[in-house]
Amino acid sequence: MIFNTIDQYVSNFPPSIRTKLEELRLLIAKNAPEASEKISYNMPTFYLNGNLVHFAGYKNYISLYGVPTNLPHLQHKINKFAIRKDSIQFPIDQPLPVSLIEELIRTRVMENIAQPA
Repeated sequence: MIFNTIDQYVSNFPPSIRTKLEELRLLIAKNAPEASEKISYNMPTFYLNGNLVHFAGYKNYISLYGVPTNLPHLQHKINKFAIRKDSIQFPIDQPLPVSLIEELIRTRVMENIAQPA
């Protein structure tokens, strides 16, 4: 299925996953208020001077893509989750790690603002 909006993407999931996706979406929006929303790579994407982050839902986890995973001061928190290249996977059956996600998003905002448009 090809998605045109984040609402359309999120509504495609069962309630337990939809709730996590909406929570993640709100966390990103809160920590990147200047970013705009769009669909890119058929995934929800926040855009700020380039793609900021993408997120996606799966049966057992949700993934946040485009985040730095080599931050020494956060490594003890990041290592609790599965890491795949530039993504981190959050299990559906656990609460989202709000403070970790907020720090990852704020770091991405600083990185994107620092790069040329």
